[in-house]
Amino acid sequence: MFVYTLERDRQQNRVGLKSQANHWWEFFHFTLAETLIDQSDGSIYGAVFEYKLFSYNYHIHSKPPPRHVIAFRGTIMKRHSRSCDLKLDLRCIRDSLHDSTRFVHAIEVIQTSVAKTGNAAVWLAGHSLGAAVALLAGKIMTRSGFPLECYLFNPPFSSIPIERLVKSERLKHGVRFAGSLVKAGVAIAIKGRHHHNKGQEDDSFMKLASWIPYLYVNPSDPICSEYIGYFKHRNKMFEIGAGKIERIATRNSLRSLLSGGGGGSCSDSSSEPLHLLPSAYMTINTSKSPDFKRAHGIHQWWDPIFCGEYVLHQFNQ
Repeated sequence: MFVYTLERDRQQNRVGLKSQANHWWEFFHFTLAETLIDQSDGSIYGAVFEYKLFSYNYHIHSKPPPRHVIAFRGTIMKRHSRSCDLKLDLRCIRDSLHDSTRFVHAIEVIQTSVAKTGNAAVWLAGHSLGAAVALLAGKIMTRSGFPLECYLFNPPFSSIPIERLVKSERLKHGVRFAGSLVKAGVAIAIKGRHHHNKGQEDDSFMKLASWIPYLYVNPSDPICSEYIGYFKHRNKMFEIGAGKIERIATRNSLRSLLSGGGGGSCSDSSSEPLHLLPSAYMTINTSKSPDFKRAHGIHQWWDPIFCGEYVLHQFNQ
């Protein structure tokens, strides 16, 4: 919310006493340490916030707050930012977000912050497109040995939203089961010809499996709802005794396999589908959403009458 308001302040020329963004972070005892500017259009896409009350002297058994929170906004459909944001949305679908100037700048800022304070003192947060940026950065940092606490609100799932489109639970399972069989079969066939890379890929995947980001999803939101079915299907496969198939399928993207990428679990995680996520702590909004704007909006997550489910999905080797 902070970053959305920062960008709207910029677009509407609200400065000084007219600025609305500073009230948000001051209320939560943060200061604005850095504003992140997209060089493509000059828009504010993120910010680094510093917690005023941070101290390294917290009790060893208590969870310390962050020193820095690096937050990223989603798409704003206004003329000053719409074009660039929509192009990045398409990059999410094509799994090419890593090539954008926005993401390259974002990961540089994150790496600099971690180098200064350590990874335990840096948290990432993002909504929609911003969640995609935070998720991709979190995966890259984790595989580099610097896992970051990560909060992802309505993160895009770059595949067909079966959870939203198909009503029958039996049909959903059938479609996903067939998909797992195909992915596992193709992965075995392709990677059998490149056996020397298999150990490296499995090691890369397991580095990611221990990382547990926080996902906030709404079943009425077609952009993020498939995460619900994604993890539900994995549990179902283990319940019916098809865990070996799913262990192979969940590490791979059919699109990457067929395009010659060797699967999703390669050592370079930047171009893999965002939704290849082994573990997550998921919050599901179970309240009714009257329309897409409500289902995908950021405001739902601090609704005082919020109703939700909380599920931990942890990958087991």
